[in-house]
Amino acid sequence: MSAKGWIHLPRKEGTTSRQAHADLPAGSFEREIGRDGFFGPASHIYHPHPPTGWTSFEGPMRPRAFDAVAAAQESSDPLRAQPLLHNAAVKLRIWSADRPMRDLVRNADGDELLFVHQGVGDLFCDFGHMAYGEGDYILMPRGTMWRLEPSQRTVALLIEATNGAFKLPERGILGPHAIFDPAALETPALDEAFKAQQGDCQTRVLVKRRDAISTITYPFNPLDAIGWKGEIAAMKLNWRDIRPVMSHRYHLPPSVHATFVADRFVVCTFVPRPIESDPGALKVPFFHSNDDYDEVIFYHAGDFFSRDNIKPGMITFHPSGFTHGPHPKAFAAGAQRARNSTDEVAVMIDARDALDMSEAARVQEVPSYADSWKSP
Repeated sequence: MSAKGWIHLPRKEGTTSRQAHADLPAGSFEREIGRDGFFGPASHIYHPHPPTGWTSFEGPMRPRAFDAVAAAQESSDPLRAQPLLHNAAVKLRIWSADRPMRDLVRNADGDELLFVHQGVGDLFCDFGHMAYGEGDYILMPRGTMWRLEPSQRTVALLIEATNGAFKLPERGILGPHAIFDPAALETPALDEAFKAQQGDCQTRVLVKRRDAISTITYPFNPLDAIGWKGEIAAMKLNWRDIRPVMSHRYHLPPSVHATFVADRFVVCTFVPRPIESDPGALKVPFFHSNDDYDEVIFYHAGDFFSRDNIKPGMITFHPSGFTHGPHPKAFAAGAQRARNSTDEVAVMIDARDALDMSEAARVQEVPSYADSWKSP
C-alpha cells in the first residue's frame, strides 16, 4: 500500500477542541498550521490571545492591501497592462476600457482568465461571439485571438496562467456537478453578430510572447471562422451560477470554493452562503498560518464582514510566513443571530510560489493595513 493509503492519526496535548473550528476551549483562539494550502496536513494550536494581536508589524513580509481599481490601466490593449502581483506561474493585472478594442490580441504566454468587475459588452474571438457582464469569468485558452466591445466601461481582473492550462478542480465524492455544473459553462456562438464583424478590413493582431508585443497585420479580419469543433474553446461562467459547498456545523476551508486550478496556483470564488448555525461552530474564517502559499483576494461586491475598511475593487495580499485571519470586528458580526448569511463576492488566488508586488500596486497601497488587526 502506498503512503497515501495510510491514515495518519494526529497527536493531542493539553486542552484542545474535539473538532477543528468548533467548540473551542473557553476563552481560546484556534490557530491552524497548514501545509499545501488547505489541501495538506494540519495542526491546531489553542491560545489565550488572538494570534493576530500584534502591537507592530515591521519589515518587507507583511499583510498588504491596495485599491486595485484605482491602479487599473485604461487602454484598448489589455496585454500591456502591467502586473500588480506576479511570479513565474501567474500574473495578476487590472485593466479597464470604455470603448471597443482597436486591435485583436493574442496571449502566447499563457491562458487568460478575466473576471469582469464592472461593465457589459461583447466578446469576439476565434470561437465566435458572446455577451459578457458584471461577475463573469471569461476563460481564453493560450493563443486565442480576441477583443472586447464594451457598451459600458469595463473593469476586469486578468489572471494569466503561464505554466499550463486552467482546469476544473476534481470534485471527488461530491460528484462532477457540485459547486457548478460544467454545463453552465457557456461557449461563443458563430451567430449573426460574429458574421457582421467580418470583412476585408485591415486588422492588426497584437501577440504577447515572453512579455514582448509583436504585431501581425492582415488585409482582412482573421475572426472569420465558419465552424469549429473540439475540446478547447473560450468559455464563460458567472459567479451567480456557483453554489458553494456548505456545512451548518463546521466552517469549511477556502479550498472547497476552488473554481479553477492551474499549475502552482488555484482560483477560488467566495459567494453568499448561509452562516454556520451550530452554536459551537466558528462563524468567521479561522486564524491560519498558510506557510506554503501566498494568498491574494480581490473583493468584488458586498459586505466583507471578516475584513475591516475593505471595499469592492480592493486587493489584499497575505504572503506566507505569518498568521492571519478575521479582524476583531468580524467576531462580533459573525455572532449576530440576526445575520444568517454572508453578503460578499470575492476572488481568491492562492499561489504556491512567492509573489512580487509591482510599483503600480504600491502606489495604491493602504500603509496602515497591518494595524487593522489591533483591538479597537
